[in-house]
Amino acid sequence: MGISRKLALSPSQVDDLMTTQWNMRIASQGPHTRINLTPMWFGWAGGRVYFFGRGQKIVNLRRNPGCSVIVDRNEAFPELQAVMIQGQASVLENSAEEDGDPFLAEARKQMGKKYNGGHGRPAVDEPPPNNASAAGKDRRGGGVVPETVVTWDNYKLKALR
Repeated sequence: MGISRKLALSPSQVDDLMTTQWNMRIASQGPHTRINLTPMWFGWAGGRVYFFGRGQKIVNLRRNPGCSVIVDRNEAFPELQAVMIQGQASVLENSAEEDGDPFLAEARKQMGKKYNGGHGRPAVDEPPPNNASAAGKDRRGGGVVPETVVTWDNYKLKALR
């Protein structure tokens, strides 16, 4: 049994959730077919999820770009709202690939605003865009292009009873 479409979030609710929640979880296939599930900060632009990271998740996504992302809010089941994206990740290997991405600049601006004051620094009135970039052996940005998007808003469960 799948999730009823009657529980789906509206496009504006999806945008609100994706631009206000701080953490996503991305699942990639690790060595020996184990799932690597990692919480990360992220941006949302052009209907894509953007992130900057390093280590095993980048290695995994280079090897197999298929992944799943979930962003949710609220703890209690009757209040849970979420967006689950299954799609293909692209690892942006250098500044030329970053510059060529059509939505990365927008995602960087959105991340700058969302995480303003994060990492223990004081918030500023006009936050600059997130400036993370490809560096070193495995520090990279990436984007996930959705193939399947499933959303749910458990506030709507009462209406289905």
